[in-house]
Amino acid sequence: MVRETVDALVSGVRFGKFVSVGAIGAVFDITTTTALIVGLGVLGEYAKLVGAEVAIVVMFAINERWTFSELGAPGTLPTLKRFLRSNLVRSGGLAVQFLIVRALRQLDLSVPLFGFDLWQLIPIPIAIGASMFLNYVAESLITWRVTRS
Repeated sequence: MVRETVDALVSGVRFGKFVSVGAIGAVFDITTTTALIVGLGVLGEYAKLVGAEVAIVVMFAINERWTFSELGAPGTLPTLKRFLRSNLVRSGGLAVQFLIVRALRQLDLSVPLFGFDLWQLIPIPIAIGASMFLNYVAESLITWRVTRS
């Protein structure tokens, strides 16, 4: 059982798909977060929470149809359960991201560009990258339960 779980987690193909989906999610996350910060003046930490949830929804939809398409029972109710588990699982990754953004924004740094401080945005991709492995393992084991395949 342990060997099967490890084999499922180290699948280069699945991990590659997961990372690709994560890149798409990061685009949605960064775009939403940036629009909220720059366009609406929302505080970075809170804009990050909204951006992350938009990304979670997008990534779940793609992972459900592509990365983990062979796993999980079909139908609306099983899919909804996986979606809810995914949101719960990703809350751990989101907590990591939130804390990283919060910590990095406490640093007395500034990267001015055309009247805007880029340091407000720089912590976002750092936070996303830091939570990627946590999310992969948790999504694989809890949301799609790769150990059953």
